[in-house]
Amino acid sequence: MICQKFCVVLLHWEFIYVITAFNLSYPITPWRFKLSCMPPNSTYDYFLLPAGLSKNTSNSNGHYETAAEPKFNSSGTHFSNLSKTTYHCCFRSEQDRNCSLCADNIEGKTFVSTVDSLVFQQIGANWNIQCWLKGDLKLFICYVESLFKNPFKNYNYKVHLLYVLPEVLEDSPLVPQKGSFQMVHCNCSVHECCECLVPVPTAKLNDTLLMSLKITSGGVIFQSPLMSVQPINMVKPDPPLGLHMEITDDGNLKISWSSPPLVPFPLQYQVKYSENSTPVIREADKIVSATSLLVDSILSGSSYEVQVRGKRLDGPGIWSDWSTPHVFTTQDVIYFPPKILTSVGSNVSLHCIYKNENKIVPSKKIVWWMNLAEKIPQSQYDVVSDHVSKVTFFNLNETKPRGKFTYDAVYCCNEHECHHRYAELYVIDVNINISCETDGYLTKMTCRWSTSTIQSLAESTLQLRYHRSSLYCSDIPSIHPISEPKDCYLQSDGFYECIFQPIFLLSGYTMWIRINHSLGSLDSPPTCVLPDSVVKPLPPSSVKAEITINIGLLKISWEKPVFPENNLQFQIRYGLSGKEVQWKMYEVYDAKSKSVSLPVPDMCAVYAVQVRCKRLDGLGYWSNWSNPAYTVVMDIKVPMRGPEFWRIINGDTMKKEKNVTLLWKPLMKNDSLCSVQRYVINHHTSCNGTWSEDVGNHTKFTFPWTEQAHTVTVLAINSIGASVANFNLTFSWPMSKVNIVQSLSAYPLNSSCVILSWIVSPSDYKLMYFIIEWKNLNEDGEIKWLRISSSVKKYYIHDHFIPIEKYQFSLYPIFMEGVGKPKIINSFTQDDIEKHQNDAGLYVIVPVIISSSILLLGTLLISHQRMKKLFWEDVPNPKNCSWAQGLNFQKRTDIL
Repeated sequence: MICQKFCVVLLHWEFIYVITAFNLSYPITPWRFKLSCMPPNSTYDYFLLPAGLSKNTSNSNGHYETAAEPKFNSSGTHFSNLSKTTYHCCFRSEQDRNCSLCADNIEGKTFVSTVDSLVFQQIGANWNIQCWLKGDLKLFICYVESLFKNPFKNYNYKVHLLYVLPEVLEDSPLVPQKGSFQMVHCNCSVHECCECLVPVPTAKLNDTLLMSLKITSGGVIFQSPLMSVQPINMVKPDPPLGLHMEITDDGNLKISWSSPPLVPFPLQYQVKYSENSTPVIREADKIVSATSLLVDSILSGSSYEVQVRGKRLDGPGIWSDWSTPHVFTTQDVIYFPPKILTSVGSNVSLHCIYKNENKIVPSKKIVWWMNLAEKIPQSQYDVVSDHVSKVTFFNLNETKPRGKFTYDAVYCCNEHECHHRYAELYVIDVNINISCETDGYLTKMTCRWSTSTIQSLAESTLQLRYHRSSLYCSDIPSIHPISEPKDCYLQSDGFYECIFQPIFLLSGYTMWIRINHSLGSLDSPPTCVLPDSVVKPLPPSSVKAEITINIGLLKISWEKPVFPENNLQFQIRYGLSGKEVQWKMYEVYDAKSKSVSLPVPDMCAVYAVQVRCKRLDGLGYWSNWSNPAYTVVMDIKVPMRGPEFWRIINGDTMKKEKNVTLLWKPLMKNDSLCSVQRYVINHHTSCNGTWSEDVGNHTKFTFPWTEQAHTVTVLAINSIGASVANFNLTFSWPMSKVNIVQSLSAYPLNSSCVILSWIVSPSDYKLMYFIIEWKNLNEDGEIKWLRISSSVKKYYIHDHFIPIEKYQFSLYPIFMEGVGKPKIINSFTQDDIEKHQNDAGLYVIVPVIISSSILLLGTLLISHQRMKKLFWEDVPNPKNCSWAQGLNFQKRTDIL
């Protein structure tokens, strides 16, 4: 037992000595090779072969060989006919027959041991080896398979792989030292098939990997010569992914797949497929460099089975495993393309192959239908081949959705029947309007577009694409083959918005919307935009508005924006300030103008003003309206006139001294222009002369009347001055006795209106106007009054009158010399109340009667025409009837 262990140790050290004695290593090839151990001076034919192995299968041509000492435990088994034999191990490829030996390999550097040849056969001395780099480029794998099966179950079968990956092979010794090798244990199955895994860093894929195998079987150790390989040259890719088959628009079968990931170089592919079309089976095997293959002459009702594998295109490599088989079966009716996506106004064609009861229908007997409701004219048919028919559609209109169907169904039919399968035709209106505007700072351009005008297509995406030319736009925009996508974002108003920043003002941006769908892509008509031509300027600044003093015009001023530098036109809108401004517009085409003055109807109101601008040549957009500016109400001129006023006289009628209270209404803005700060009373008497009294903002003033004649004038004062036109009122004792009003009548028309009429006699005094005064005698209310022209003889008083109440009406004639004697009545005139009520009613009744008569007449005329049409519409013209020929319809014929 001790001797056996000593021999094993001695054999191991001798192996290290042997491999360090040589400077050559066996280069591993992408193909399978063999490790063989045999006695010297023996040929492969002489060497005992395992069962089932042909002599012509492998011959030795070893580039590097070592000696192996078979060792076994004889304590358990006795073997006879022992002899001392030296065994040499070498590599050889499957194409070579000889295992040649180098001269230096037999100069006493091998061990000699005694072994039973029967045991040698039983433990196996030939192995198949294949190595490759896994597709993830992380593990180098060597697969070792024994060609001799071990009949002794108690023999321990182990395989170890020793490897080293030098940092720089050129600067290292000829052969790495023993301590630099690392050992990995290979995973062996029950059938003595082992897998050895060597991790390879990504950075060392191009370096040289040195390896050797150490095989232990039944206590005997076999050592392989040194092997060398560059892992990058032994890549075995993963199988191709995503194997897929479809019928192209041209009627070919397209086989497509994806290359495996992590492969650092292009691949070539081997495609094998079979076509099962009763009663013919067709097989093919092709090698291509692309990731697709077209198979022509496909037939309906056929089944295709396909597998693909890959290998390095240029340089050494190993074929990957075959992909999982993929089966594709064609239908009895084949449409190509089965679905078409196109735009309005285009021309498209459809092809079909029709198979009925395992027989191909001749293309001449194929007819086409649209939605099974409209037969397509034969003028649109074309015979492509004996079994392929084509139909062409010209100048297509947009597809009208029918319920949940957003396409037209096109049927390829036999002369007598139609198959239930159909092709789908999608026709979309792609006229999408793209509008762009450049901001007032000339730094960015914003483009907007909406899809509300086009039919939405499920699972479709829309993308704005553009091409920027160096200068300006072409006369006819076209889609450029080189374009860039632009990210657009959906806004709350349903529009998509894209921003170009920075921009080139004089470069032409050709844009279009691309509709991407699994059926294809459609492009909207292109439009070209020049950023300089779509500028939306900043709004004018420093906008001011005021009403000019003494003139009363609305003056508006502004400052033009800095950009753009082009000449600008301006638009002004103004109106009375309020919740809903009724704007008036005014255009200014003078680019140098910075202000304008406009007449306004009310100079004492607050006006809101806004200004916007646009390029004078019409290009671009109007700017936003400026922030509103407001006028401030202020006095423009002196009041146009003083207030109208009346008086109330209190005092003892027997005495000449009386108190006079003046009453007036506040002056309106249109008369005061635009405010009243105070009122001034001017007095004039024959004795005391003239004086004035400031009453402030009061509208009532009382003074004593002691003179025979006393004239007063009420003036309105604002910040500019006193009113120019004023009313005068003279109080005269003699004039208070002048009576020219002969009669006064009051007639109540309704509860809100009373008619006053009067008769005046001629007078030598100049009559200026009348004052009508009325009050409710049952209440202590204020006296109400009105100033009436001297030419009026009847007046409608509008107020709230209660019929059961008693009212007093007074009519005062006002002369230039003073106030005359009034005519006073304390009740309505009873005699003519009904008469005047009737007269007043006529003003309402007569228009109503006339309108009703006109409406009734129109109704009768329309009814007459309708009745005539109703009764005589179906009565034929007797002159057109055969039975009426020759009859005189003017002559009466009695029918019994």
